[in-house]
Amino acid sequence: MDDQNKNLIIATALSFVVILVWFVLFPPPEADSPIDGTTTSLTAPQEGTLATPSAELPAATPSTSAGSETAPSAIESAPRVAIETPRVSGSLSLLGGRIDRLSLNDYKTSLDEDATIVEILYPANEENAQYALHGWAAASGVEPTAVPGPNTEWQLSSGETLGIDAPITLSWDNGAGLLFTKQIAIDDQYMFTITQSVENTGTASAAMAPYAVLARHGEPTDLKNFFILHEGVVAMTDGEYSEIDWDEMPEFEYNQRAGARTQEKSITENGWIGFTDHYWMSVLVPVQGTAFKSVAKYDERRDIYQTEAVSPVQSVAPGEKISNTTQFFTGPKEWDVLKSYEDAGVYNFIDAIDWGWFAFLTKPIFWLLHQLNILIGNMGISIIALTLFIKALLFPLAYKSYVSMAKMKELQPKMEKLKEEAGDDKQKIQQGMMALYKKEKVNPAAGCLPILLQIPIFFSLYKVIFVTIELRHAPFFGPFQDLSAPDPTSIFNFYGLLPWGAPEAGSIMALVFIGILPLLLGVSMWLQQKLNPAPTDPTQQMIFAWMPWVFMFMLGSFASGLVVYWIANNTITFTQQYLIMRSQGYKPDLLGNIKGSFTRKANAGSKK
Repeated sequence: MDDQNKNLIIATALSFVVILVWFVLFPPPEADSPIDGTTTSLTAPQEGTLATPSAELPAATPSTSAGSETAPSAIESAPRVAIETPRVSGSLSLLGGRIDRLSLNDYKTSLDEDATIVEILYPANEENAQYALHGWAAASGVEPTAVPGPNTEWQLSSGETLGIDAPITLSWDNGAGLLFTKQIAIDDQYMFTITQSVENTGTASAAMAPYAVLARHGEPTDLKNFFILHEGVVAMTDGEYSEIDWDEMPEFEYNQRAGARTQEKSITENGWIGFTDHYWMSVLVPVQGTAFKSVAKYDERRDIYQTEAVSPVQSVAPGEKISNTTQFFTGPKEWDVLKSYEDAGVYNFIDAIDWGWFAFLTKPIFWLLHQLNILIGNMGISIIALTLFIKALLFPLAYKSYVSMAKMKELQPKMEKLKEEAGDDKQKIQQGMMALYKKEKVNPAAGCLPILLQIPIFFSLYKVIFVTIELRHAPFFGPFQDLSAPDPTSIFNFYGLLPWGAPEAGSIMALVFIGILPLLLGVSMWLQQKLNPAPTDPTQQMIFAWMPWVFMFMLGSFASGLVVYWIANNTITFTQQYLIMRSQGYKPDLLGNIKGSFTRKANAGSKK
């Protein structure tokens, strides 16, 4: 086997290894936790400090100060206040003032006509429970029973239904001189604003710390568990974005004071913390520019995951009033929505989307795709337009590459003659080739650069298509109504012409009986190969012959939007290569090469 064969086999093997390792075997490094793991002394916290008050914050499963858990019947029977806006609907409970039921009116669970609306928040007595609590934790000299707890039943003192420009106010009097109020507002998208106040009508000062808690009961039942996607805690802490996976939280150091496994970090200015799923996110957002302490907590006894934002301790003197404002975002990770909140002051909120390692590519690629989709109105056509733009951007490199390839074709007879003259002297062959390349000003490695640049672009686009909600249920045409999902067509039912369904997505049958798009992908790769004559060496012939069809099955289960990109990329590359080769005096014999491949197969069959 000569060096050319060895290099081809090695290059092919490395290409497969890169793809397999990246998509299957090579998980990203563990992200730095947003919490530093330190604990704070509980001794007499002073006003303005970030020390967690001596009274433990509410457990995720609401409990009374005596520790007894709230009965499901109490949650079910508690009075509720409706939440109604064009984009969300739900209700909040007066038991603890929890925001604990919310549906996203613009999103359905599937493309089926009878599909239900996506629900993102659930009360504590239901599966997948997730809800937000806001309150005050008692500090030095204040009894825990003097502040409202998770089982406190608030009174609705103003408003009827929470909506845009229609806030509600909840109130609770502790009977000992402290009047607590909680005003809750919602905007026209997905952000709640909770303003808590305490008025002291008594004769003694009281110290307490405002907090916001986001609780989740157990891991989500619909976890993707795919390494390219982060699910779990997401946080921004003074400019540093970080993530914690669900399975990392049970490994936190046990905090005796909190009765749970916790990690904490003091934020000096800007930050937010919460939970993220594939497309949805719930995040606590203290007023930006103010200090607070972020906490990630896991209660292993109850299997409760919790994030907290605890503001500094405040003291309210007799006759005075104190207040605190926190925002709570819960909804889809839409680019436009997050960007609008970031522009309004929520620090780096757009980073809540999992952009991955290639964020420097992923962000601009998505931005351009998003703008094209706004202009065109069809995500599939927008992907094709994006491919055209990327190919145009890389055209100068591609031009040099194809010119080099055309010159290499012209040098082929001279190289064959050189091999004949040198015989088995490999060193002489190498020296002769290098001299020939230098004389003809040909760089044999020039053809690799566009391919190398395509790899991070390919991965970045795959990330964009997989993680961004704008691709979810985005239609193309005909049967392709969700570009974030694999091709729904299948040769098994002859692409819908036969009266039975296609194999279930993700099954072995679906992998074997591929759809229209993967088939077009294989054909486009095969045609691109036919621009050049097949290599004379049998080993090279075999590798080139199998490569398009191996990629066809390998990429067949990927998101159809990515396959659309790859087909468009192959088609444009084919056109570019053909025209550039013609401009360099080399006329590709496309039909002759296609006929030649079938002739060789027929001859091989007759020899057997």
